Amino acid sequence: MMKSGIDQQALIDLFANASAQQTVQLREAVFKATLGALQGRELSLKNIRSVLGTVAQAAGTGAAQNPLAGVDAEGLLDNAVAGMDDALIKAVDANRVALQQFIDKGVDLRETQLKKALADMDKFEDALLGTLKKSAAAVGDPMAGPWAGVLEKLNLSGTQTGLKASGATEQLTAQVEQMHSAMRATRAASLKAAQTLAESYTALVSGVLIGMSDALRQTAVPAKAARKK
Repeated sequence: MMKSGIDQQALIDLFANASAQQTVQLREAVFKATLGALQGRELSLKNIRSVLGTVAQAAGTGAAQNPLAGVDAEGLLDNAVAGMDDALIKAVDANRVALQQFIDKGVDLRETQLKKALADMDKFEDALLGTLKKSAAAVGDPMAGPWAGVLEKLNLSGTQTGLKASGATEQLTAQVEQMHSAMRATRAASLKAAQTLAESYTALVSGVLIGMSDALRQTAVPAKAARKK
């Protein structure tokens, strides 16, 4: 059962059969599923919310079906959220790298398209929290309590995605401000030369994100070989 590029049934089964000791595996599985669904598509807020909503729904459904004694449903959901947060951090990194390339080419982030990209990146945390709240509101007992607990903790501590996006936004904006005085004389020519890049921003972000995922897979292979030894 595929939805938003995610095998929902596989995630449901994973959470339905997870033990209390499988926290790392759950987080990693959600991370990979979320990151995989974000690859190769426009990293718009609409698409991000769709992917996160699909993952949250599958995790909640699976956790509700888990019959194992001693399994904490809230703990299962905590790991699902952590995996989604990890994937969004990679999306933030992809946007940061792409925007950095535009800055290096002399593109002013106040230009309409890139200004929107920067503003959207700063809303990734809101997209995650909003999606989780929507998922929590859509369920009844017995998952209402666990979701409420997860949201309460997030409201207090925030997410790593929020911290990452805020830092990246501040850094990129500061760089733009610093280059304004130096770029005034050549700004028009630089913007014209960089316009083609700006028009392909979405493709660049997707390529960066796929590259990050490939790097993760390459580092995972030696790690598995080391464990076999």
